[in-house]
Amino acid sequence: MATIQMNSETNFISLSRPSLGRTAMWLVTMMVCCCVLLSGGNGFARDKPDPFATLKARLVGDGFDSTLIQSLYARSEVTFDSRGISVYYLHREATANYDQFLTKRSIDPAFDYLHKHEKTFKQAQKVYGVEGEIITAVILIETRFGTMIGKRLVLNTLSTLAALGDKESRDHFWNEHLKGKDDRSKRRFDAWASRKSAWAYGELKAYLEYVDAQQLDPLSMPGSFAGALGISQFIPSSVLKFAQDGNGDGQINLFDHEDAIMSIAYYFNQHGWKPGLSRDEQFRIVLKYNHSEYYAETILKVAGRLAEPL
Repeated sequence: MATIQMNSETNFISLSRPSLGRTAMWLVTMMVCCCVLLSGGNGFARDKPDPFATLKARLVGDGFDSTLIQSLYARSEVTFDSRGISVYYLHREATANYDQFLTKRSIDPAFDYLHKHEKTFKQAQKVYGVEGEIITAVILIETRFGTMIGKRLVLNTLSTLAALGDKESRDHFWNEHLKGKDDRSKRRFDAWASRKSAWAYGELKAYLEYVDAQQLDPLSMPGSFAGALGISQFIPSSVLKFAQDGNGDGQINLFDHEDAIMSIAYYFNQHGWKPGLSRDEQFRIVLKYNHSEYYAETILKVAGRLAEPL
């Protein structure tokens, strides 16, 4: 399994606690200087404007420590992810091929996954009333059991989307990456970018709160082109609300299978899942996880196949 393990030994910088000692402050200041000298800040050339300048000021205005935000965005891994955002904008959910998950090639590994994590699935059903077959179906479709978790850094994705709240950034992005490549109008892109930037800013704050609380490096987590992360592909606000410590190690890490399984179970439980629901009731709850009816229908079909006697 391509599971990423992260812990408190990673290069984590607390983002929302200003009470640093003198030594820690000196180290942070030195890191800022080194990163800026080596990379020009944010991975951009010195003669280019900082695309995250307004975003950083906004985060500081909302209570995040200024020095620590500057040090984070000065790291060489931080980039304006134009390609990822282009993929996100051009993505059509209706074109997704969910039928692939109903083939023997997908169902057989799903049975193996159910067996491998049987103890955790039994605990999830006991505590939250959610069957292992449903949780397995979600993990199969979302990340193929943790082997396809996304390649783009969550921080870059959410920061880039949030930065599109600036008209100048939107115009530049359209002209450089979308103009002439999409049949939709600039006005429609502006509406999409404005809506997504507002959403992404809230998700970015939730993400920074999450990594701070769990002592994780904010630049260690890859995710989808929409900023979802982990085996369960939770967006950060869902992580804060629903993520659980499934293996009892004291840390919530959705790249860990036990944590992901229990978190999905809790999510469904909190949205009304319980034993004995009709198929229509189950369908409506799955839709809350992903608003695609095609997706929800496939989840229930996969779960049904897994529930059949061998």
